[in-house]
Parts: sequence; C-alpha cells; structure tokens
Amino acid sequence: MKIRNFQSVDSDEIADLFHRSVYAIDDAIYTPAQKQAWAPPTDYAKWQARLQTSQPFVAVSNGQIVGFIELREHGYIDCLYVHPDHQHRGIATALLTHLCRAAYQLGLNTLSVEASKVALPFFERHGFEIVEAQVVLRYGQRLQNFRMQLSQQGLRKLVG
Repeated sequence: MKIRNFQSVDSDEIADLFHRSVYAIDDAIYTPAQKQAWAPPTDYAKWQARLQTSQPFVAVSNGQIVGFIELREHGYIDCLYVHPDHQHRGIATALLTHLCRAAYQLGLNTLSVEASKVALPFFERHGFEIVEAQVVLRYGQRLQNFRMQLSQQGLRKLVG
C-alpha cells in the first residue's frame, strides 16, 4: 500500500468509496435512513469540487484507492474512510499517521475530528479524547457523533 496526494482523476473513486463505506455500516449502529442522510446519492461534480479544495491523502493498493483522509484548516480531520473490503488492515492508522506528520510539519499543535460511533474506538486508540457527544441533524435524521481532540503530546506521539 502507498499513501499519496490526491489527484483530480481520483474524485469519482473516492466518492464511491465514501458511499460504500457508509452503507457497509451495520444497521444496528446507524439505520438505513440515517445512512441515506449521511451519504445521499452521489453528486460527482460536488465531490470533485470538494476534493480539489481539501486535497486529501489517498491510500492505494494494487492500483485501487482503498482509503482517504482530509485535513482542513486548524487541524480538523474532515473525513477518514477505508473501503469496506480493506478494513482492519492498518490502512486507517497509516493514513492518520501520514496526516499527523503533515500537520506537524505545518506547525499544527492539535487535531480535532467529529467521529462517528463506528470511528470512535479507532480515534480513542490513537490518543484522541472526547470533548463532547453531539447529535447532528441531516435531512431530518439525527446522527450521533463525538467531537474529539488530539493534544500536542498525542500528536507528537503519533508522529514518532
């Protein structure tokens, strides 16, 4: 697996990966209606524009995008998704570590994320702490997530 910078030709594949990842979540965690609100039908033009702005890091294996992560202003991690067929293989950890190194080089002292119920244990394992549980309303659906933060010490630890 290789981690590289986003290329504009990646946008459709990333959009599809996002949708597959969301819809693969167990219905007992997020209902089908909640997943539909979280990941409405794909608008590839919007994804292209979004990714051109965010310039995510992309994990590639055998020519296929298997994950991506976005770093926004002020150290905010907007997205971290791994293709359902490639989860639990260290890809998310590799992407997070890569992002942490980039953030550190940019002079960022802390990172933050709004983690889903599924992602919460992953971020906790990597030193993020819950700031608050919150409920986000999307298309009439209530989605619980967790605002989390990684301290400067935690960031240094992940950077190595």
